[in-house]
Amino acid sequence: MKTFKFYLLFLLALMANAASFAQNPETEKPTIIFVHGIWADGSSFSYQISALQAKGYRVISVQNPITSLADDVAATQRAIDQVKGKVLLVGHSWGGFVITQAGNDPKVVGLVYLAAYGPELGESLLAVSANGPKTELTKYLAPTNGFVYISEEGVKSVFANDLNPKQQVLVYATQTPAFHTVFDDKSGSPAWKTKPSWYVVAKNDKTIAPDLERFMAKRMKAKTTEISSGHVLMISNAKEVLNVIEEAASTK
Repeated sequence: MKTFKFYLLFLLALMANAASFAQNPETEKPTIIFVHGIWADGSSFSYQISALQAKGYRVISVQNPITSLADDVAATQRAIDQVKGKVLLVGHSWGGFVITQAGNDPKVVGLVYLAAYGPELGESLLAVSANGPKTELTKYLAPTNGFVYISEEGVKSVFANDLNPKQQVLVYATQTPAFHTVFDDKSGSPAWKTKPSWYVVAKNDKTIAPDLERFMAKRMKAKTTEISSGHVLMISNAKEVLNVIEEAASTK
């Protein structure tokens, strides 16, 4: 009887320790929040979302209106507000502008930039772009009723140039255009100055010059990985991008 009581108490102690571990903020996995850029949408992270969910991560993929920087930051903030614990923000392209602002929320423990803009205080997209070589992107822009789309040829030539034709037409069909004033919106205080940051440079990027990406990564003192990819690296080099995200998520 005494032996039975001993094992019962031992089992209860193990269960209590397990519950304490599960509820400990220091051991809890962060929620991964993806933030897409211009001419993409939340589904562009489908591979990473499925893989992370299979490994027990909670994941949210924001759908940005891309009507202003403030509107996109508000959309990401709503996602952060849904989370009780820690958050890791992952931004692609224009999404880097968004996580640079939204990352100031105290729940955010890290920032991952995927061929993304990492602006300094007061910089607009046009201003930060002046720190690197120009690309041919502007040749393929298609303004329509105040919004800026990218043409189908632009998707094939500069935006998703390393995807297969089936993937390219899907990217073109699901693109989120930007309201024309977005390009002049200025960044506030950057979260990368106080939060750990990771940066993935797309070495074959024809939308944002790789040298500009390197400049931004160096300026933010981000842990930097370079991969041979075009701009939509989360699709073309999905596993390599996932590896960087998991590394950031596991960093205490």
